[in-house]
Amino acid sequence: MGLLMDSVIALSLIPIIPFLMVYFIGRGLKKDKKKTFMLAMDVTTFFLLLSVSALFNNLFDNGFGFYLILLIVLISTGLIGGAQNRLKGKVDGKRLFRAVWRLSFFFMSAGYLLFMFVGLIKYISQAM
Repeated sequence: MGLLMDSVIALSLIPIIPFLMVYFIGRGLKKDKKKTFMLAMDVTTFFLLLSVSALFNNLFDNGFGFYLILLIVLISTGLIGGAQNRLKGKVDGKRLFRAVWRLSFFFMSAGYLLFMFVGLIKYISQAM
């Protein structure tokens, strides 16, 4: 159990590593380029969730990061599900989950870059 947890933590430190691992393994298995890219996004979103919440907690000295991201994802799910219900008259749970998960990838990637940049500036300013 400790090895698994250590591996997850290590991959969460730099989330581009799981993305590249999944992408290149999928491409090595001769899978479709688009499907492999989407699978790499799906896997990396989990690691981005952990990483962005930890960066948020570290920057703002609190433990609210994971819950804030969860709240944003739940609100997004409600908004997208409501829009899907208005347009099609029903909600397809699988498509809804996939849309929210992949949108989370993009927003958490931006959050990761932003928090890393701000954290680096904060670290450098404290070191001086």
